[in-house]
Amino acid sequence: MTTPDPATPGTATPLLDSELLRTFVAIAECGSFTRAARQVFRTPSALSMQIKRLEETLGRTLFVREARRVRLTPDGEILLGYGRRLLKLNEEALGRFLSPTLQGRLRLGTPDDVGTRVLPRALTQFARSHPAVQVDVTLGRSSALSEQLDAGKLDVVLITAGNTDQSGQGGRLIHTEPLVWAAREGGVAAQHKPLPLALAGPDCAWRGMALAALDGAGIGYRIAYTSEHCAAQEAAILADLAIAPFPLSLVRAPLRKLGADAGLPPLGEYHIALRQRRGAGQAAEALAEHMAEAFRGI
Repeated sequence: MTTPDPATPGTATPLLDSELLRTFVAIAECGSFTRAARQVFRTPSALSMQIKRLEETLGRTLFVREARRVRLTPDGEILLGYGRRLLKLNEEALGRFLSPTLQGRLRLGTPDDVGTRVLPRALTQFARSHPAVQVDVTLGRSSALSEQLDAGKLDVVLITAGNTDQSGQGGRLIHTEPLVWAAREGGVAAQHKPLPLALAGPDCAWRGMALAALDGAGIGYRIAYTSEHCAAQEAAILADLAIAPFPLSLVRAPLRKLGADAGLPPLGEYHIALRQRRGAGQAAEALAEHMAEAFRGI
């Protein structure tokens, strides 16, 4: 692979395609062409062709392809920093000229566990590009949020879905993550019989996945603590009153992931989907993209 020489007479310096950069950053953050393809809604082969074009433009190899993942080469690591900054600058430049025409109010609905992880980053970026748009945030259960969207009371909603509903009630899949058993470090709740659980309400995807797994494994349990709020479930775990199904990214010290030696069945992966109200407008489209982008950094 040869490096283009911008000093050659009559040769223009090549420009980096922002679409190729966006694909490159998504793959780098996901560590997988397959996972990145789901997020940008293209096939892995299409992403592979885009990366080939980018590598040809730069005259550098950007990824080392391994059996189940890809990792950045030293040149790829350098480009990742540039790519993130260029995409952010492009976004801010567009926002500077487009945002004055986009005003009003946008209504966003999200489960509280999702909100605590991605809302600060997503809303910060959205405020930069659309400073005149007011965002009202509603926290609630996925089913209730979908109902409010269908009734025209919300414009954009994030909803969680289990293994059997990867579509997220017709939404756009933007994140997939392992669901694991979480307990307090050094705690003994996982040793109790029947197994004490901290869960949300009956229509929670995490709850359904956990109870189905325990029933399938023939493990007895009792629901020791119930709350619709993730922070309250975490409080029960920290008090060593129960264990709970949690997304892997939420398991931070003093919580720990229970391993196979705990004798508990695997829970699989859960999904986060995004739904938009038909006709919600350009601001809703922009916010949806910011939410999807925020998840790529998890």
